Amino acid sequence: MLFTGMCLLLSSIQSTAPASGQATKLQEVATEALGDLYPESLWPEMQAAADRGLSWLAQKQDSAGYWQADVGHKQRDKYLILRSAEQNEALGQGHIGVSALAGMAFLAGGHLPDRGKFGQVVRRTVNYVLAQVNDNGIISDGGTRMYSHAFATLFLAEVHGMGAENEIREGLEKAVHIIIDSQNAQGGWRYNAFSKEADLSVTVCQLQALRAARNIGIKVPKATIDRAVDYVMRSRTTRGRGKGLFFYKIAGRGAYEKNQQYAINAAALTALFSAGVHDENIFDPVLGFLEAEYPRVANWYPDHYFYWYGNYYACQAFFQAGGVRFRRWFEALSRDLLRFQRSDGRWLNRTGPGDPFSTAVACLMLQIPKQYLPIFQR
Repeated sequence: MLFTGMCLLLSSIQSTAPASGQATKLQEVATEALGDLYPESLWPEMQAAADRGLSWLAQKQDSAGYWQADVGHKQRDKYLILRSAEQNEALGQGHIGVSALAGMAFLAGGHLPDRGKFGQVVRRTVNYVLAQVNDNGIISDGGTRMYSHAFATLFLAEVHGMGAENEIREGLEKAVHIIIDSQNAQGGWRYNAFSKEADLSVTVCQLQALRAARNIGIKVPKATIDRAVDYVMRSRTTRGRGKGLFFYKIAGRGAYEKNQQYAINAAALTALFSAGVHDENIFDPVLGFLEAEYPRVANWYPDHYFYWYGNYYACQAFFQAGGVRFRRWFEALSRDLLRFQRSDGRWLNRTGPGDPFSTAVACLMLQIPKQYLPIFQR
């Protein structure tokens, strides 16, 4: 692939070129290889911002391999903390989901276990995540639940796909099997394994983890994927206000009440793209909604869980769609990320797990055009 070759060239330039000529050479490569993905003048700034973010993350990693963050969940526009970072630090426990996202941010920059500038950071992350795989397959630490389990499973799938290791595969297979076994009658998942309830957000996390595992040869029944995709499609609004958008829940309390949430629609579309659904009639209204909503989300929630979780998925959805719409949206996102970054390299997340979460997501998004991560490849 053209992108793969250019990514390797970018990595070589970053490690060997003198600092004074680095920005110019990066810009030349970006211009030639990345075409019209975004204004070429932004590439050096984006790369530098991601590098500063990764450096900040590396400094914040515990020697045990984890990152610390508040464990909780969204509650309307607030974040309900179930266990604080301080509480977990006292217990010597970390946030498995945030740690997995941070690990993927380094993978997205071309850093592998024991390879690259941050090779040891990635190795510690792998060792930490594997150490949290319980006998039943659940990956949890510090009170985390199925959201974090899915991100940890995705991280293991991505790192295994980029350099196979038997120990990683063993832990990954256990994690995948519990997702498969705990899929409920609706075809989805909820906060805890084996819950009878389901919501679109948790379901999308599990589905993306399963697809990533299946893509690298882990056995995942086609029926499991099909049932999950069917659940996503049944969540789609077929008429009336918000036609074409996706509901958060379709059964139980709160069913059919939320179909105009930025993050939910971004997550649903990303899941469908990853499952091979590329029907323009399905993705066009969602992309239109996301594009129209982005300025409001950026203006009102720049340091909020809404912005970071929503755009983690929106970035993937727009990238998979490609074209002018992606360029336009991604330019707006990139300029905001450059504007939001703090002088020490981090991005703020005042409502949500915390700054390691937002910084990991920001680095992932800024590096998506490199396509190092299999989930970011078209």
